[in-house]
Amino acid sequence: MFFKKSHKPKHLYINTFFIDINIYQILIKMAQIILEKNKHSPRLNTVLMVEETLKKVGELITVAELKRRLPKKVMHQTLLQILDYLQISGKILIGTKGILWIFTERKELDKLINSGTEV
Repeated sequence: MFFKKSHKPKHLYINTFFIDINIYQILIKMAQIILEKNKHSPRLNTVLMVEETLKKVGELITVAELKRRLPKKVMHQTLLQILDYLQISGKILIGTKGILWIFTERKELDKLINSGTEV
């Protein structure tokens, strides 16, 4: 059965529009998944190097100063990833004026516990 131009259903165009949007959304999701898989992660020795440098400083330090004090050069994005990880894990605080190492190791806690009074 053939329709004349004036008798074409209007919902056909709307359905095609929504299908196009769904395909576009699927393509965007696929691109995001591919980008996440190809995302670079810092190596463990780089993370440990940044941790040691922050421990040695022991005071508030800016990102630029931290980059200067590191024994090896680290890419800016990699350093930011490491700093995000350290902040999430509760080892540093990042404020408007800089970065501060706040993690207390267990041996330091043991000294504090032994020198304290039991309640």
